[in-house]
Amino acid sequence: MLDLTDRHFRYLLRQVTRDTLLYSEMITAAAVLHGDSERLLGHHEAERPLALQLAGDDPDLLARAAVMGEARGYAEVNLNVGCPSDRVSRGNFGACLMKDPPRVAAAVAAMRAAVTVPVTVKHRLGVDDMDSFEELLAFVDAVAAAGADAFTVHARKAWLSGLSPKENRTVPPLRHDAVHRLKAARPELVVELNGGVADLEEVAEQLDRVDGVMLGRAVYDDPFVLVGADELIGAWRGGPAGPSGVARAPAAPAPGSGVASMLATTRREVVAAMLPYTADRLAAGAPLAAVTRHMLSLFRGLPGGRAWRRVLTERSHLPGAGVEVLEAALAALPPGVAELPLRPARAGTPAR
Repeated sequence: MLDLTDRHFRYLLRQVTRDTLLYSEMITAAAVLHGDSERLLGHHEAERPLALQLAGDDPDLLARAAVMGEARGYAEVNLNVGCPSDRVSRGNFGACLMKDPPRVAAAVAAMRAAVTVPVTVKHRLGVDDMDSFEELLAFVDAVAAAGADAFTVHARKAWLSGLSPKENRTVPPLRHDAVHRLKAARPELVVELNGGVADLEEVAEQLDRVDGVMLGRAVYDDPFVLVGADELIGAWRGGPAGPSGVARAPAAPAPGSGVASMLATTRREVVAAMLPYTADRLAAGAPLAAVTRHMLSLFRGLPGGRAWRRVLTERSHLPGAGVEVLEAALAALPPGVAELPLRPARAGTPAR
């Protein structure tokens, strides 16, 4: 998710889950090769396992970018064939590539030949009027033959014109049944579902039908949706479904990464873990607001939640602002709130 799943947000998520596979923002292959690679690919070891999501239509550029990602420690390279924005389509990448399966297959084959990590594809059910199940199956078959290791399917079609990217996440009907049908038709493939899944209860239900589930906006809106994800993954790996999805890479904290072996159990522990990370990023030149913008929802639905957000919003942009802003925001909460056990905010819970 552009401008959302950056390194700061991913580090925040690692305070409540170790075993989920996290994804970078979508990055064009050309930007990886010709841009600031540290800004685009840099990450903390604690964020791993981490997938690099690339965009592009040139097999050679994508293969070279994939090599750079693997060298940086990414556990997977994912090709985005699902973004429907006009700007992306003008660059001939994203969802428009579903109209050209041979080109996607060539890109996957080039990346597959260049790296040893999994190469996966994220795509839609279809685009515009090319949305029949037969067309979806033909796309998947062509790309699978090129060596794709997994398919993450956003369970909606995309309209390449007439709808904004936001509308493309809500207006086309959600069709989980089509993803289930794809998995049933191609049981030998790793097929994962994305779109319309809001919590781990729904994830568990979907794992009876598919090999994995990708959560997006639900997690950004409430990072604590992932509380309990590691236990779910552990139980699922030990069950009859097997370990083919959800996390496709080992997730042990890297030696010397500074990551505690235990997950946070309270919001205060989450904030405490973010303090040294934030200090390190400030020393590296990042503005405080780049980190704290991802933390605004940490006390959503709890007493003092508005006070927490107000302190962060008003003070993070001030010259010289540092970790003391986070400490002040904690101090603005009523006694005991920060020590409450972690749990997801209930849908529709009003901010307080």
